[in-house]
Formats: sequence, structure tokens, C-alpha cells
Amino acid sequence: MRLPRFRRYAFVARWYDQLSGERTVYQRPRLTGVAALDLRPGERVLDIGCGTGLNMPWLVDLVGTSGEVVGVDTSATMLDRARSRISGAGWANVTVLRGDAANLDTLLAEHDRYDAVLFTYALSIIDSWQRAFDQAVRRLRPGGRVVVVDLGLPTGRWRWLTPLARLACFSGGADPYRQPWTLVTHSLQGATHTVLRGGHVHSAAGQVAGRRSDGTGREAELSR
Repeated sequence: MRLPRFRRYAFVARWYDQLSGERTVYQRPRLTGVAALDLRPGERVLDIGCGTGLNMPWLVDLVGTSGEVVGVDTSATMLDRARSRISGAGWANVTVLRGDAANLDTLLAEHDRYDAVLFTYALSIIDSWQRAFDQAVRRLRPGGRVVVVDLGLPTGRWRWLTPLARLACFSGGADPYRQPWTLVTHSLQGATHTVLRGGHVHSAAGQVAGRRSDGTGREAELSR
């Protein structure tokens, strides 16, 4: 019997950061995604599929003590690791919520809004992934940014790595055929798409319509 994805992570949460290939393969694309959010001090960011909190040090560094980071994940054991990370670092402006990102409206207050949403290696795992994306985007303020970093299969001269990529996706319960970054490139303004690791990882960034504060109290209109 195939284990539900959240139960898979229950078994490996304690060693996930060491066994996932984070440092050798996935950390650099993760950093690329965080940088693409273009976060500013005082902003609020929603980290969907936050897992053990691997994005949190960089997100906190960018939003500063006046900003806020909210992580969402369905795995209780992964969130336990994230809470330990938060407690150890003493981050008073970071919280995590347990629940299905496809039901985000049940986790957040009705009028809760964010400046940015980050999905790293999450939409290829979440069952109702398109619904999760839509609900997160609806939580953005005008001009808010969205970044999706996720998995595919190597292409071109990197095809010989396909068996390893398939194994990595299978181990994590990821679907390498979804191409969730296309939700960004097909629906958001100013979208960019970066291919990394020979096509095994893709990063896409875009913005919702509206105006974004430039940090001085003024607002700059986004080009369409």
C-alpha cells in the first residue's frame, strides 16, 4: 500500500535535512527562489509546504524583526522540527500552522493578507495543488509576489540523470510531470522562469496586479 505523502514525511522528518540532498542539489535553487521574492524589511511572507523550516533563516533575514514569516505544512513531525528551529533561533516573528494548503482559508483569518508567497518543492506533492496555489495567491496584497520552485525531469545532455531524479521524486512523493511553475508563468504579471540543475529544478516568479509599496510609504505601479 502506498503511504500518504504526509505520512512518508512523518518517518523521515528527523533526518530529512541530511537525507534529502539539500546541500548538494536543492539548496541553491531554494536560495534562487527566496531571492526572487524581492522581500523588504517589514513585509509578511507565507511559506507554503515549509517542512522543517529550511527557508526560514533567509526569509527572516530579509523581512527583519518588523516583518513576519508564516509557514504552513500538513506534517506534524516536520513542523516539530520547524518549531525547534524557530525556538533555537529565537525568532519571535515566525509561526507555523498545520493543515492542508488546499484549505488555506480554514487556517488563516478572513482578512489576513501577505506581501509574498513561496512554494519550494511543495506543489508537486500537494494533492489539490492548483487549489492550494489559487488560495495562496488570493491572500496577497496588490502587487504581491509569488515564487514556485519545484521538480521536473532532466533534459538535454542531463537526461542521463533521469533515473536519479525519478528516485528523488518518488522518495519524496513528488510528481515530476506536473510542472507547477506554469501556474506562475500562465497567470501572473512579469513572470520569469529559470531552469536549474539540468531541468530537474525549475523556479518561476511573478506578481499579482496592483501597486506595491516601495518601503517609504509611497506606492509604485507595476507594469502589466
